[in-house]
Amino acid sequence: MSIPFLDLHAAYVELKAEIDAAVARVLDSGWYILGAELEAFELEFANYCGAQHCIGVGNGLEALRLSLQAMDIGPGDEVLVPSNTYIATWLAVSQVGATPVPVEPDERTYNMDPQRIEDAITPRTRAILPVHLYGQPADMAPILACAEKHGLEVLADGAQAHGARYRGAAIGGLGNATAWSFYPGKNLGAFGDAGAVTTNDPKLAERIRVLRNYGSRVKYVNEVQGFNSRLDEIQAAILRVKLHYMDDWNARRVRTAQRYSEAFAATGLILPTVVAKAEPVWHLYVVRLMQRDALQAKLGEMGVQTLIHYPIPPHLQQAYAGYPAPDLAITRAMAEQVLSLPMGPQLTEAQVETVVDATLEAMKVLRP
Repeated sequence: MSIPFLDLHAAYVELKAEIDAAVARVLDSGWYILGAELEAFELEFANYCGAQHCIGVGNGLEALRLSLQAMDIGPGDEVLVPSNTYIATWLAVSQVGATPVPVEPDERTYNMDPQRIEDAITPRTRAILPVHLYGQPADMAPILACAEKHGLEVLADGAQAHGARYRGAAIGGLGNATAWSFYPGKNLGAFGDAGAVTTNDPKLAERIRVLRNYGSRVKYVNEVQGFNSRLDEIQAAILRVKLHYMDDWNARRVRTAQRYSEAFAATGLILPTVVAKAEPVWHLYVVRLMQRDALQAKLGEMGVQTLIHYPIPPHLQQAYAGYPAPDLAITRAMAEQVLSLPMGPQLTEAQVETVVDATLEAMKVLRP
């Protein structure tokens, strides 16, 4: 049995009738940008995320960049970012002219380590940008406390954590704002690029709404130099359908993660840790092993597709050549050791067991 890392077509097939009807509804309406579907999705997603406002934008990177710009963060400012993350987190900071300052992760959760944040703050620090990586909520309480102490903004990146909760609260209402991606492979994925920002700050929400639409509230009246970054009606309609199934699909991911953790407990793999205050949604199930490449090769031979999130840290990418980063030893080690196993709500029990059996067999060879 060949096991794909993520089966997007199976997700469509499961909801085909509802998704097709939603798309047809938009096409029949004749209104395709900034219409009723987007307004409805923004309200529904804000409620789901525990926030008062949601602003749909073009993609996850735009959600981050527009949020930073709306916070008046720019040249001369520093933003604390995880050293272990997808490069979009860093790019958003760079694109507004600010400087990303990396903070090493907690090795248990892969998220930004709150204990390291204080040492990274300088007089130029304006914001902290934690990422809820792999669907694991960042440890927000000490991050928010540190931000309040130093008068900093907190913009969270929730691109991999739709539906996650921290200390009983939905993560979308924590901090000044949360940026979201609805890239097709996300827990809540569109059928193309799409993103959003959730916030409890009405002034910040309005600034982002203006920035996403050419700097305009009234047609042909442009208050600021804005952008064209709008979540379109078709994607909003599709996301509305999928949002109804979000909790059920996340619960399926949780069951798969529990099965993996149970099966691999004694294999020598370093498994992800879930701290007591977090309710992750398992966008990814990431293990660590010194012989990562060998494990990936053996699983591939047995028909199990895996991916690496992420093989090159942002500070080592060509895009940041010459970046004066400190020796980020934990991040470099993770990049050499992490491996993501198949994960998704459409994985069948038989497929999960195939992944388990293949991984156990591979580990017997690697660690007899």
